[in-house]
Amino acid sequence: MRCVAIDDEPLALQLVQGYARKTGELEVVATFTDAVKAKEYLQQNEVDLLFLDIQMPDINGLELFTSLENKPLVIFTTAFGQYAAEGFNLDAVDYLVKPFDYERFLKAVTKAKELIEYRQNREINEGYLFVKHNYQWNKIYFKDIDLIEALDDYIKLYLSPKPILVHMSMKAVAEKLPPTKFVRVHRSYIVPVEKVDGWNKNSIRIGDKTIPVSYTYQKQVQELLQKRMEG
Repeated sequence: MRCVAIDDEPLALQLVQGYARKTGELEVVATFTDAVKAKEYLQQNEVDLLFLDIQMPDINGLELFTSLENKPLVIFTTAFGQYAAEGFNLDAVDYLVKPFDYERFLKAVTKAKELIEYRQNREINEGYLFVKHNYQWNKIYFKDIDLIEALDDYIKLYLSPKPILVHMSMKAVAEKLPPTKFVRVHRSYIVPVEKVDGWNKNSIRIGDKTIPVSYTYQKQVQELLQKRMEG
């Protein structure tokens, strides 16, 4: 899970980072002591989870979270227990009262992980995923995806009538796709199985595009496409 920690106390951020590394489930992609800068980052980058302090100068954590147009999951972290009710009214995953130990932190993270997995499974079962494009979330149906290509820190979703660029990793998008319908064929490409028009050991053809198949993925690709042909 990609997460961001926001707290005006550097020691509190260090504690969250240390606990996050210990879980093995979290990737802390950014930390902020400045809530305004944190908001700017969150408007431009996709994350799964926030660890958000409430008592901060300029903007408190409740105000910051309320102001976000596209809200990730949030775990509030604060020394003041009186904010708990308001935090849960904002559909917080959990509310950690400082000082909290690793076991309590892990319990909150586990709840977040289970909720993310539930949402992903629901999206997969209903045939779509959500991606952030042009500062808003967009529903993309699997049937409309012709190809996925990695471009540095972005992915390019080939859709009709034109492709879109999304700030997202290949690993993150792969986790949102049904493995029976999409297959990774190269470090830079994921293809929809039903759109494949032809293939051999080293390449796949989709319409007028030829996509390379790297050695790492050859066995997996051949097995999946063979099953499709037999089915």
